[in-house]
Amino acid sequence: MLATEHWSLLATRSTAQAEILSRITTFLMLVSSSIVGLALIGQVTRFDGRFIAFALVLLGMLVVIGTLTQMRVGNAAIEDLAHVIGMNRLRAGYVELDPAIERYFVTSAHDDSRGVWQTYNHLAGPRAILQPLASSGTFITFVTAGLAGAFGALVAVALNAPGPVVGVVAAACGVAYFGISVMLGLRQVRRLARRLVLFPAPVSGNADGSAK
Repeated sequence: MLATEHWSLLATRSTAQAEILSRITTFLMLVSSSIVGLALIGQVTRFDGRFIAFALVLLGMLVVIGTLTQMRVGNAAIEDLAHVIGMNRLRAGYVELDPAIERYFVTSAHDDSRGVWQTYNHLAGPRAILQPLASSGTFITFVTAGLAGAFGALVAVALNAPGPVVGVVAAACGVAYFGISVMLGLRQVRRLARRLVLFPAPVSGNADGSAK
């Protein structure tokens, strides 16, 4: 039963990762094709009011799609964490059945934060900053923040704002979008930190019982 559940979690995790890669690829293809489309429309319309209207609709759609993709990537990361925790708990069950096999595991048999980090990357160890920065979620957030900045700049251009104001609006929209996304992500991380831990790693102590 433990092995069946383990394979079920592995299959579900693989399916979710494949779906996320497909979603990210589709979004990036939309972004690249939209840039080409904007260039072609700009040549035809000579970047007049028709181009601005078309670009506003297209970039607005890309910002929405990017936000939805970002949300899906975040949900998939939580699902992946749940699968890793589940497999760690199953390894704890294996160890309870046969304690001698624990030393052969590369991944962890504990479902605390340290055990989760060991399962994700047993060689590098915990990377509280580098791991999120290198994640697909951060990548999609950067791309969508750039699109949000471009959308804000186009709105300013449509309102006949001067060049410096357009630049400030673009930077403010991009930074605000990224900042809000990071704030929401940190709030989610804090909620996940309060999750239930059933199989914490044993704490080593000295002879007097104090922790090392």
